[in-house]
Amino acid sequence: MKKGIHRAGHITLAHGNGGRHMRALITEIFAHHLGNAALDTQCDAATLTFPQPLAEEQLLFTTDGFTVDPLEFPGGDIGSLAIHGTVNDLAVSGAIPLYFSLNAFIEEGLAIAQLERIVISMARAAAACGVKVVTGDTKVVRRGEGSGLYLATSAIGIKRSSLTLAMSQIKSGDVIIISGSIGDHGTAVMLAREAFGLQGALQSDATSVQPLTDALLKFSGLRFMRDPTRGGLATVLHEIHHATSLGAHLKQDAIPVRDEVASVCEILGYDPLYLACEGRVVAVIDKHQASAALDALRALPDGRNAAIIGEIASALPYVMLETPLGGQRIIEELEDEPLPRIC
Repeated sequence: MKKGIHRAGHITLAHGNGGRHMRALITEIFAHHLGNAALDTQCDAATLTFPQPLAEEQLLFTTDGFTVDPLEFPGGDIGSLAIHGTVNDLAVSGAIPLYFSLNAFIEEGLAIAQLERIVISMARAAAACGVKVVTGDTKVVRRGEGSGLYLATSAIGIKRSSLTLAMSQIKSGDVIIISGSIGDHGTAVMLAREAFGLQGALQSDATSVQPLTDALLKFSGLRFMRDPTRGGLATVLHEIHHATSLGAHLKQDAIPVRDEVASVCEILGYDPLYLACEGRVVAVIDKHQASAALDALRALPDGRNAAIIGEIASALPYVMLETPLGGQRIIEELEDEPLPRIC
């Protein structure tokens, strides 16, 4: 026999009214699966402890929001995506993620069984990343107003105060590395929707990039890292161009793109350079250390397909792609949303 919140079957507006239904939602779903010593659902603020005095470290703080359709897709779901996406923002900044806050905006009518699957997935991802969800909030919105579930996260991590990663550190001649194939997440979500009559077994690349960034942080010539989410690889390179006035020279045949991604893009007219990744790192590093950094990435399971894809070039006032035939194509900055929102 179903007990507690599971008896309802679906989320109702009563689950957001502050009464016993909301208490059951928090206790039986969120606290039950995400619970840890620092998560106190009877307190409005979390008490945090840190592994050591912060004399030589800095606190880094990030925040993010997640919406995806469908909520569950090959290789992940909105829960694991929220953990990994937020962890990755800290990781590419050189930090070790520690603590999370979670806000869940749940649409009336969402199946409680699906919500629980997503929270369980989130708990597994948090445990694998070594982070704790220590505070949060839930809201229930009316049917038709929330696309099932929205998640908003914030997180705190620590990094060495002597470590500087910034676009301002990038120099002409530096090398651009991508840690794996591009466009996997965006394409996997498209295929999961079956909106174009297409199907496939492609998995999203959504995962923590912490092992990749840890490997790269060992190199003194590392200038900058970013995870290429919305807008993909092309958008990261345009952000670098706007911040530094330096161009980028890419080699198309060096950029790893899975056959499934290339096929979907060819059919639908998309460009993988603009598709979201959720488990990749774009790194800019001194050219003298690029080869060793590439070897370090390729030694990791998620870095096997890492590649040197180009270099920063002061002589170029734009982002340029060299085709396999020796032609040149200017990569324009993204203007319109190329796809429905997928992250």
